[in-house]
Amino acid sequence: LKMDLQNLDSIKAALEETGFGVNAPLLLLLVLILLTVYKRRAKSVLPGPSWLLGLGPILSYGRFLWMGIGTASNYYNERYGDMTRVWIQGEETLILSKASAVYHVLKSSNYIARFGSKRGLQCIGMHEQGVIFNSNILHWKRMRAYFAKALTGPGLQRTVGVSVSATNKHLDVLHDLTDSSGHVNVLDLLRCIMVDISNRLFLRIPINEKELLQKIHKYFDTWQTVLIQPDIFFRLDWVYRKYRQSAKELQEEMGNLVEQKRKVINAMEKLDETDFATELLFAQDHGELSMDDVRQCVLEMVIAAPDTLSISVFFMLVLLKQNPAVEQRMVQEIQTVLEKRFIKIALRYPVNSIYAAGVGIFSVSKSCAHFHSLISSQTQLQRALCSSQVPSRFFQPFGCGPRSCVGKHIAMVMMKGILVTLLSRYTVCPRSGCTVSTIEQNNNLSQQPVETDPYNLSMRFIPRTELHPHHTTQPEQEQ
Repeated sequence: LKMDLQNLDSIKAALEETGFGVNAPLLLLLVLILLTVYKRRAKSVLPGPSWLLGLGPILSYGRFLWMGIGTASNYYNERYGDMTRVWIQGEETLILSKASAVYHVLKSSNYIARFGSKRGLQCIGMHEQGVIFNSNILHWKRMRAYFAKALTGPGLQRTVGVSVSATNKHLDVLHDLTDSSGHVNVLDLLRCIMVDISNRLFLRIPINEKELLQKIHKYFDTWQTVLIQPDIFFRLDWVYRKYRQSAKELQEEMGNLVEQKRKVINAMEKLDETDFATELLFAQDHGELSMDDVRQCVLEMVIAAPDTLSISVFFMLVLLKQNPAVEQRMVQEIQTVLEKRFIKIALRYPVNSIYAAGVGIFSVSKSCAHFHSLISSQTQLQRALCSSQVPSRFFQPFGCGPRSCVGKHIAMVMMKGILVTLLSRYTVCPRSGCTVSTIEQNNNLSQQPVETDPYNLSMRFIPRTELHPHHTTQPEQEQ
């Protein structure tokens, strides 16, 4: 043992004399740096704003808060390309507008969770509840099953009749929404129709549509505002208070409607037909769902159509007036497939392959979030050949894959039912100069017209005196 210690001492002394003992850690550090540089060079670096000693993530996050999610995403895609790396809430986030990458991510089962501020999602009741932003996958799958049952089968078959009936009901009292100049706020009309349809299909109890729509509008504004806010935002009570109150108002209203529905069910001697709310209440009685689950699911079902479909139909009406020949053909063949063809053409997907084995050539970390800038994808239409009809090239406005919109089929039926009914009775006339490109829009959680100035949202509804193939006279846009 003594001899071994002497040998170790002699080796240590030799190393110290050569200086290797001191330089070994430095050499090891140099090797690690070289390996890191080599690995980084072997990978393609995603384009995006620079780190700038930590200032880059703050600036990119601030831009999203300032401009809105959609507008900021378009900005970065235009500046850095169709695959861009930014930071949101300090986390690396990819903005994808390349069709193949978007399709790959949406179809993959590896990208099911949705990101957002935990405090913000708790504010609007979507943290691990409902289906829209629920990232508790097991719970989300259980909730989605109730939505899928309500939005397919018998419910889907009833949608055409309900959509036509609700549209006719509101068109019969169009004078209630007409101002002194003879104009109608089209978004308000469409939202009333959508809420009426949703209630008839999924809830089936008396509601005050206008009061409910006001609460839905404030809830949606809160949703857009709080979705990616930092935690400090929720500590500033004087700022956060109004958003918390707006979300609470709609949640309480939905709770009251659910209890009203429960009383209606209990008062019935025989239940001949169930609906979405009834199925949820039965599940709650059997201990499968909580009261909060039922309330949030009903809330999400009711708000979905007014927030999305009404805006889609509004832009379709504006586009029709910009293309009077299309409107004439639709009116002449109102009972044919033409209205379906129009909707698909208006939402066509860029002409390029949408099949891919991965997200480009870039390496993506496991925790990296993705944001799909679908609007930027559609701008590629300017460089695409859109003259041919190829079904696989149609843009999928409701997404695809595991998180695709569960109500995409019923939504198309609702939109077509409303359009056919409305166009068979009226032709709409926007104000002078009002086109899709001139209407002021914001693009945060979704793209929608700015409603602070209702001028561009108002149209005159001119009754059609007859509906025959030879009837081609169309009123001109207001001068």
